[in-house]
Amino acid sequence: MSNLFKDIYSKSFYEEFSQILAQTLPVFDKEEFNTLIFNDAFAELELKERMTHTATVLHHFLPADFGDAAETIKQIIDNLRSAGIREKSIEYMFFPEYIAMYGIDDYENSIAALEYVTQFTSCEFAVRPYIVKYQDKMLKQMLSWSTHDNNKVRRLASEGARPRLPWAMALPSLKKDPNPIGPILDNLKNDSCEVVRRSAANNLNDISKDNPEFVISRAKEWLGSSKETDALIKHACRTLLKQGNPDVLQIFGFDSTDIELFDFRVTTPAVQIGDQLEFTFSLLNRGVSPTMLRLEYGLYYKKHNGDLSRKVFKISERELEPGRIYDIKRKQSFKPITTRKLYIGTHQVSIILNGKENKRVEFELMV
Repeated sequence: MSNLFKDIYSKSFYEEFSQILAQTLPVFDKEEFNTLIFNDAFAELELKERMTHTATVLHHFLPADFGDAAETIKQIIDNLRSAGIREKSIEYMFFPEYIAMYGIDDYENSIAALEYVTQFTSCEFAVRPYIVKYQDKMLKQMLSWSTHDNNKVRRLASEGARPRLPWAMALPSLKKDPNPIGPILDNLKNDSCEVVRRSAANNLNDISKDNPEFVISRAKEWLGSSKETDALIKHACRTLLKQGNPDVLQIFGFDSTDIELFDFRVTTPAVQIGDQLEFTFSLLNRGVSPTMLRLEYGLYYKKHNGDLSRKVFKISERELEPGRIYDIKRKQSFKPITTRKLYIGTHQVSIILNGKENKRVEFELMV
């Protein structure tokens, strides 16, 4: 069995899907379908390419008129549901891909199709070309979706409008000015569904990277309205907290004025690739009352050109009692991973208290 994610598009998947197509389409040639799917290039196609390829092949069998094709897609989904077939991962996202590819000039039919299809498989990527082409009209539609009875449609209202949605086309105008998204997020801040609230938080986190003042304003306005909304705000502010934004730290009650860091040392000054860095330090709250602490450390990795690049790792958020000493010991793995190339030489580690970085300590990475 393949471990490659792209192989969710397998022979067994297309066999099951072709049975539903045969049930839905008056004239369907299964042999031709398989020939078109499994062409000479299929084995080399990556996940997104296979998704697009499937939408292209499906177009060969659906009505030429997009409105009719959209109605047929709804029938296919109905038949999938009747057969007890549900999306296990993202394999049916070729339906929204189809809408984005072939429906962009048919706004009304596309909107109806997106609203229906997203309740079966997420349309968060497909909706974005429509925002680019029809921004004002599209955001009014998404505002309406933010009050929809179905939580998956409400999630689309937020997720589809994220300015920096990963693996999707960016929305430059909303990166520049996120205010049009504001009413959508206002509607979702107290949503009954956690998945929807998390999407709203992720949207705000995206916004914070270009317009932190927008998020800080919302955080101040919303904080304290409910436990669920407070959690949303905390998740939305994660990048600003990691950056040590003083306004955000103040919102959440983080104050390191009376916190003393001492005895910070690296206990493994020479670390071999594949082993672990170990370091220890102690904390003391010299104040007269408990204080909240967001505790992190910065790892300065050596790059190919010899410069250092910092990555911040969170240790914990905790309340420090006055007069009590807290002894902390941490380990950091230096096992090779595909997302980071390790270079031998001098690296550094630092301790970050409520966004304020203390002195760096050097260690050597060796083979």
